[in-house]
Amino acid sequence: MEQQVRYNEFSAFLARRFPGKVQKLSVNAGFTCPNRDGRVGYGGCTYCNNQTFNPAYCRTEKSVACQVEEGKAFFARKYPAMKYLAYFQAYTSTYGDLDGLRQMYEEALSVDDVVGLVIGTRPDCMPDALLDYLEGLSRQTFLLVEYGIESTSDTTLRRINRGHDFACTRATVERTAARGILTGGHVILGLPGEGRDELMEQAAHVSALPLTTLKLHQLQLIRGTRMAEEFARRPEDFRLYTADEYIDLAIDYVERLRPDLVLERFVSQSPKELLIAPDWGLKNHEFTARVRRRMAERDTWQGKEYLQSLE
Repeated sequence: MEQQVRYNEFSAFLARRFPGKVQKLSVNAGFTCPNRDGRVGYGGCTYCNNQTFNPAYCRTEKSVACQVEEGKAFFARKYPAMKYLAYFQAYTSTYGDLDGLRQMYEEALSVDDVVGLVIGTRPDCMPDALLDYLEGLSRQTFLLVEYGIESTSDTTLRRINRGHDFACTRATVERTAARGILTGGHVILGLPGEGRDELMEQAAHVSALPLTTLKLHQLQLIRGTRMAEEFARRPEDFRLYTADEYIDLAIDYVERLRPDLVLERFVSQSPKELLIAPDWGLKNHEFTARVRRRMAERDTWQGKEYLQSLE
């Protein structure tokens, strides 16, 4: 079992679709969020500070094409044959009028060596007209639409001021996947009020969604957020894991996931100057290597407990 592929890796998923190395390039196209501008709510999600998402080249005063070109220049020095996916990540990257969205997406695709798009958004920001367009686009190029799920508990979603419930998530993921569009999700492990039992139940709910890809990451307390203020007032409401504790928690979660789900990552790394806790001092690739070693030590794999979780 030592040489077993223990989870469904995103790199292998991309290798099945592209002949060479592919890198995502973040783009900040100046979107806002309906949970900030008053359409859904104000203040945004309690954990959110979008400064944690953007590399230095992502500045809204630069065009989409300029940001992609600068991102390419960073990687091309080491990997001259690299191809790229333009990643619309900051805020809600489907929150705008259809003509404007189409223009931005197609501007990114017009850059040499860009072979597809990844579009990050909220489940409550996917109108049918945009889905119609994206369905057509997905037949022409690689397209992955990635939804922030964060939690499957309506209690938690209210607590973090998410602005939608899990029924909205389920319906939108199903609508998107039904169009033949590759559909991704993102969840945060360790939100206040969610312990191990709740997260193991969450894994079953996530597995029931028609997702192609999934990102996991630990709860991070970020300066300038309402959650940081909550933590300062009531630290006892939060369970901050050590790296080893979180590794075992993430593996327990992965054991209960559908085996064909593609796992893009287990952890996120916010800028040190913004991070309050937990500060593990590990780069993402170092953390992933530790997850793999621990899975081998436990002789476990993605989906090991999946069928049992359905019973």
